[in-house]
Amino acid sequence: MIKVDVSHAIQKIDFEGYAKKIEEINRAIDEKTGAGSDFLGWANYPETYDKEEFARIQKAGDFIQKNCEALVVCGIGGSYLGARAAIEALNGLLPTNKVKILFFGNTFDPDYGGQILDYLKGKKFAINVISKSGTTTETSVGFRLVKELLEEQVGKEEASRYIFATTDKAKGALIELAKKYGYERFVLPDDVGGRYSVFTAVGLLPMAAAGIDIQAFLDGAKEGMKEYDTPTLNEAYKYAVARHALYVSGKSVEMFVTYKLQLVQLGEWWKQLYGESEGKDGKGLLPDSATFTTDLHSLGQFVQEGSKVLFETILNVEEPARDVAIPHDEDNLDGLNYLEGKTMDYVNKKAYEGTLDAHVSSGKVPNLVISVTKMDAFHLGKLLYFFMRACAMSAYLNGVNPFNQPGVEIYKKNMFHLLGKPGF
Repeated sequence: MIKVDVSHAIQKIDFEGYAKKIEEINRAIDEKTGAGSDFLGWANYPETYDKEEFARIQKAGDFIQKNCEALVVCGIGGSYLGARAAIEALNGLLPTNKVKILFFGNTFDPDYGGQILDYLKGKKFAINVISKSGTTTETSVGFRLVKELLEEQVGKEEASRYIFATTDKAKGALIELAKKYGYERFVLPDDVGGRYSVFTAVGLLPMAAAGIDIQAFLDGAKEGMKEYDTPTLNEAYKYAVARHALYVSGKSVEMFVTYKLQLVQLGEWWKQLYGESEGKDGKGLLPDSATFTTDLHSLGQFVQEGSKVLFETILNVEEPARDVAIPHDEDNLDGLNYLEGKTMDYVNKKAYEGTLDAHVSSGKVPNLVISVTKMDAFHLGKLLYFFMRACAMSAYLNGVNPFNQPGVEIYKKNMFHLLGKPGF
């Protein structure tokens, strides 16, 4: 259901030359002996997840669907990107589910903050605040704002029924707040980092509130876990090796390309996963993303004829969830009657095929193609696990720890100093 095609990579990928490394790294992942191994809980989470908590997540999702017009997810980075990517990928950009899922606590933008509060005034809404420590600044500011509004509208005691906290199991400011006011709590496991957390309550609760089949999502991830945990070249490791080979050959940018607008946020999740996992010690590909054909009208010229710094990784969804036929027009002033009766998916596929040939044959831009049968909860779960497993392999091939992010802390220290935070 997920296949990696390297026939458009321009250069030959020496997969056999990586065989020993693949075996060693796969063993290090399984036995948790590599750098950052304390954060490998995601690797078997689709099988070992807490079934009791999962049932509570489903119950909370049902409660939100029955009682709320909106859910505000307060989180930043891995605490929201996976959920947002999954919800948009599966429900589309104009979803028909009752509950509108809003994402806040991921920015200090005052205009967006004001719009969120204006939108929520007079509405029945719930909050899912997600933070391991409970002190993440963007998230804590956002949570304060929406919590205050919720409490003003329904009272402090009633508000506690509509606030769900996803945080550390035993410690931190958020768990203390949740205990004090009786918020229902879900756990971000100690051995799962934020960008690998979409299969935990971090991703599952917002998805459940959005009406997504989270059991099918985890079932897909479980199939991916079984398929991609091998000491030999599987599809996930094939992708990891191909991108590493292109990197060491001189490419410095990987452009993740989709042909579906509802996958834009999947590209954002992918960028964090790979950028934060690999960008260390002066190493790593810069992860970029684009949506074609839309971005062909802005970036297409650079990709075709610009500096040869990048390769493309195309996510090809073979079967659309729906399709639309192009009608006949009597005037035909746009000259499109030659497409009469053909579908938008047919046209989209031909645009993909034509662009692939243009970028590879004429532009000399290497392309990797990842094909997934369709985009439903099961296939998406498997696909996200595919990317996580490939990311761990790829980072270890680069000789870096896939699970830490020391560089992220530098901006925070500077910001705290400028804001006058005590101790900074």
